[in-house]
Amino acid sequence: MAKRDDTTANKPGRQKAMRGRAGRMQGGRGSGRASTGAVRLWGRHAVEAALTNPLRSAKKLWGTREAIQALLDDNDAELPPSLPVEYAQALDLARLVARDAPHQGLVLECLALDDVALQDVLDESEGRTLVLLDSVTDPHNVGAILRSCAAFDVAALITQDRNAPLESGTLAKSASGALEVVPWVRVVNLARALEQIAEAGYWRIGLDGEGSAVFPSAIPKGPVALVLGAEGEGLRHNVAQHCDAVARLPIASAVESLNVSNAAAIALYAVATRGEVG
Repeated sequence: MAKRDDTTANKPGRQKAMRGRAGRMQGGRGSGRASTGAVRLWGRHAVEAALTNPLRSAKKLWGTREAIQALLDDNDAELPPSLPVEYAQALDLARLVARDAPHQGLVLECLALDDVALQDVLDESEGRTLVLLDSVTDPHNVGAILRSCAAFDVAALITQDRNAPLESGTLAKSASGALEVVPWVRVVNLARALEQIAEAGYWRIGLDGEGSAVFPSAIPKGPVALVLGAEGEGLRHNVAQHCDAVARLPIASAVESLNVSNAAAIALYAVATRGEVG
């Protein structure tokens, strides 16, 4: 990242601040989909990850002087010389993001990531776990699941192109940088995607409160694709029919179900630690 500033003194060895200007902020409040069709991200981890992702095209950065300086100091990095940067007060930044969004002094406008093909993921997955979401539409949940996917080195998150949230600031903030790390595949038909995944040698394990098997005893040896449905509705019939097994998590009867992001984290841990003793 190259920084430039005509008013701030440099630190030894490199320029430590960027050109900014006071005045009216451009753009309006939103969930993270900018009016131009670009994506607006906010929060320290989401912005930092996007700026360091070579596959992400950044268009403009807004931030407080303190937040931008902290970002650069902590990472010993420089901003792209061509990236427009505008300094702003925290209240001005709040007008660029969803209401009450925790922007942490940083807002980045960028292009959405390019589509990822399922076959490309399968060719490069080397047996790493896959996660498929069936009609999970809450961006907070999808973001949290992406974060767990990054933590457990998942090869890709796979959703339908419909019935799934778009990239947004809300989702990216919940993912805490994982949106830039975990490939996100969007497919037309989940059932057909599950057939393709089976052909690649994966066991397809659905998670549902009505499942006949109990997780994690249902985890087979070999590559695993975990399939999770929306809270309440669970897996759709046709998706469940394309799973090799449908299992339930062993939770106490006092709790009817778990949040889908919590269930995903527990299942990924179980897959990652299968076969370990103690």
